[in-house]
Amino acid sequence: MNQVILASIPSPSVSSFNIGPLTVHFYALCILTGIVICLLLGSKRWKSWGNDPDNVWDIAMWAIPFGLVGARMYHVFITDPESYFGEGAHPIDALKIWEGGIGIMGAISLGALGAYIACRRYKVSFAQFADAVAPGILIAQGIGRWGNWFNQELFGKPTTLPWGLKISPNSYNFPDQYPAGTLFHPTFLYESIWNIVGALGIMWLAAKLQWKLGQTFWAYVAYYSFGRLMIELFLRIDASQHVFGVRIHVLTSGALLLLGIVGFIVAGARGRRRDRENLGQLSYRQGKEERGSIVA
Repeated sequence: MNQVILASIPSPSVSSFNIGPLTVHFYALCILTGIVICLLLGSKRWKSWGNDPDNVWDIAMWAIPFGLVGARMYHVFITDPESYFGEGAHPIDALKIWEGGIGIMGAISLGALGAYIACRRYKVSFAQFADAVAPGILIAQGIGRWGNWFNQELFGKPTTLPWGLKISPNSYNFPDQYPAGTLFHPTFLYESIWNIVGALGIMWLAAKLQWKLGQTFWAYVAYYSFGRLMIELFLRIDASQHVFGVRIHVLTSGALLLLGIVGFIVAGARGRRRDRENLGQLSYRQGKEERGSIVA
């Protein structure tokens, strides 16, 4: 007897629109929206600690390009290299980031490197900057996940739950082993909710418990990694590289979870309060006067 599905989440029928000769992808819009919200929140937090909010925007000019390159490299070389370098593949497709396919693990790693370089250049505390922007990054990740909804990708296992996700049988992402009409776990929605709720919770706890310098950032790393680990272990079915029979994202999420826990403990053990530490930083404007013009 066939089960009647009373409710479900539909997938969008389009993933882009045209403005003249320009094609605008909703995936890219989701990412850009997340980045803007992250910078607005980060600059507000940065200013509330007595810093120049312009710092955040100038450091972002380094961190964002580094992060995008790292995100794409992670997807192309770690997540799904066969699609770009396997038989019949076209390596030039690795440059088509607008078609989807970025890895947040790579974005965090290379984006942090770009931010570190910029913080050294502008003579501000990298740890304090990381604390300022970490909740915004988590919110940006939550918003960016909706790009997967528009692309009908990265969904989870089949489900009969009323919030199951409909995927078009004509979508190139629809798994061949399932019949048309199968509903799937909307992992984009799970992760989006997890991230946004987590960002709010981390900001509240950091203020309530007066976390030490660096603990907000490491709490973000641990929190996000735990949620991603659970989704990778129990829900995701999309193609991924395996190491010793385990999805590569399970290993990277687990490693980042441990790193986040250790980093949080070490930052707390250092016992330095953000408002008591002499960060020895120059203001952005003072730094510009001393170093001349700065091109970020």
